[in-house]
Amino acid sequence: MFDQEPIQQHLHRPTFDRIKNFSGTKKLAMVTSEQYSEAVDWAEEFTGARQFYYFFHGWAALDWYRGYNRSFTMAPPEQRKITKTFFSPNRIIGGQRRHRVAMLYHFQKLGLMDTNWISCPKVCPIEGWDLENIAIKQKLELKHVDIIKYLQQIEPRTFPGEETQTMSSYHLTNWQETADCLLYHVSETVAEGQRWHLTEKTFKPICQKMPFVLTATQGSLEYLREYGFKTFSSVWDESYDEEPDDFKRFEMVANLLKDLESQDRQALYEKCIPIIEHNYNHFYGGEFEKLLWNELEGMLEDINDYFSNR
Repeated sequence: MFDQEPIQQHLHRPTFDRIKNFSGTKKLAMVTSEQYSEAVDWAEEFTGARQFYYFFHGWAALDWYRGYNRSFTMAPPEQRKITKTFFSPNRIIGGQRRHRVAMLYHFQKLGLMDTNWISCPKVCPIEGWDLENIAIKQKLELKHVDIIKYLQQIEPRTFPGEETQTMSSYHLTNWQETADCLLYHVSETVAEGQRWHLTEKTFKPICQKMPFVLTATQGSLEYLREYGFKTFSSVWDESYDEEPDDFKRFEMVANLLKDLESQDRQALYEKCIPIIEHNYNHFYGGEFEKLLWNELEGMLEDINDYFSNR
């Protein structure tokens, strides 16, 4: 079962070694939450297992964010006064999250840090590495020779009322800050390599009635649209989603945010309202859940057929 976290070959190789040694000639089913994944292809070939997929994080979001549509914490879209371009929470910056360090570099270089709601630590709370050492350790300086200079200028940032960058995957927060912003910048768990893997993070702006831009793997907006959600290509340029080079894609996202900074953000937000309402109703109105049920039931039937030799 790899249905919650993505497969990382260099981290999970010992696990797959044990699976391979244990299984022998037995049939193996491997359940994942990622599609079109080079890592899954490797695991299938290495172990002889067959992949079966369902969207675990869609279920997690439906569970964790239930009931917010019946609360009074959210300002109606038509009443919002947009004063900032984007909201961007960042907590874990080490490990497999070097894309977040890359985005913080772009934000600092483009002058976006002081004009938007951005949180970030100076030191990763999980690994204990600071921004500059993460960049060196993860070889980001090979992509951007001036990255260290800009990262050294970044001070730790929290949102109002926080003493440190908070973990809030399982609930929705910062209602006032998000209501100030044109869009939510989602920095996903995975943003490099070939795979589709979105988490509950992408559903936060949907549930808070916000437009969004994703720092994620290539094709992630297309992935989301396959589940009935709409994105914002009619309002701004979403060609970043098609860019195969990861670091070029991150730069395109940052440049888009910089470009939106100089536009009439209130007017842009108002153009987004029909899409916002569609996504919110699709999530809370039951249609998304129906798609997930059909997918899950289909996967279980396929697993049953696989082991029944049908």
